[in-house]
Amino acid sequence: MRATIMHGPRDVRVETVDDPTILEPTDAIIRLAAACVCGSDLWPYRGHDHTAGPTAMGHEYAGTVVETGSAVTTVEPGQFVVGSFFASDNTCEICRSGYQSGCVHRQGIGGSQAELMRVPLADGTLVATPQTPETRHVPGLLAASDVLGTGWFAAHAAQAGPGRTVAVVGDGAVGLLGVLAARQLGAERIIAMSRHESRQNLAREFGATDIVTERGDEGVRRIKDLTNGLGAHSVIEAVGTQESMLQAVRSTRAGGHVGYVGVSHDVNLPGLELFFSHVHLHGGPAPVRQYLPELIDLILADKIDPGRVFDLTLPLDEAAEAYRAMDERRAIKVLLQP
Repeated sequence: MRATIMHGPRDVRVETVDDPTILEPTDAIIRLAAACVCGSDLWPYRGHDHTAGPTAMGHEYAGTVVETGSAVTTVEPGQFVVGSFFASDNTCEICRSGYQSGCVHRQGIGGSQAELMRVPLADGTLVATPQTPETRHVPGLLAASDVLGTGWFAAHAAQAGPGRTVAVVGDGAVGLLGVLAARQLGAERIIAMSRHESRQNLAREFGATDIVTERGDEGVRRIKDLTNGLGAHSVIEAVGTQESMLQAVRSTRAGGHVGYVGVSHDVNLPGLELFFSHVHLHGGPAPVRQYLPELIDLILADKIDPGRVFDLTLPLDEAAEAYRAMDERRAIKVLLQP
């Protein structure tokens, strides 16, 4: 099969590799209906994260089951499934509390920028759709496996809801779907922080009521200006840098909540400032599996259309160009067709 392999910073190739096989009785093999590049894939692409030799890329996926291990009981060949970027048993005490990404048996998912992939712990990780979805729903279901589920978790962690003002730091796919999630949760006002017109337009379509183009301290001042000097009730942090995290905390009113889901890189919070801020922090790797049944239903019922974050579609063989387009911010998120 063809698969996307990263050999080092800015060195992405599509190569022919062996098809995946069942390694454990709890495994499933799926044929990808679509694949994509994640914003977090850009960290190793840019050399910020080290990769130990050639690495099969991709952790977002939706497709059809082609084979299952002998212990798998909840999905079967022929079913269309969506899964999360962490495999989980969905039965341990942590999973039952709603934090499947912290499962005591969790395993990382990889290799989804390909034609086929192996999914471990299939019973606890994969959710089957009621029937084979229409082609138009596939991008949205693919988004549910990570960026939508992550934006959804961020909005919940920030306690977005009726009567609350939500600010979103980050205008990538996760931030934009955080806007969508906040709107679905009933937020009264949603402030998207973005400097890019195409992303601003999509943020407004997803439910943003205000746009702030400034960053850093000036961005914080603009949020305060829009909230009677108090700051937002709820802030979604969807980048993972020192600047974005401080901007999120400082944009939050006393007693407010920050939902942080940007993969953290060299973030250090000043303890005394945090102490006096009275800000609640909650976040980390999103427990996407918790939300998948609800998200699948919303997508198939045409109540949300998260697939609109894919603004460029390329064949799998052009994965290197997909990485370049996202790195250069020529695309919000690239869908790859195997």
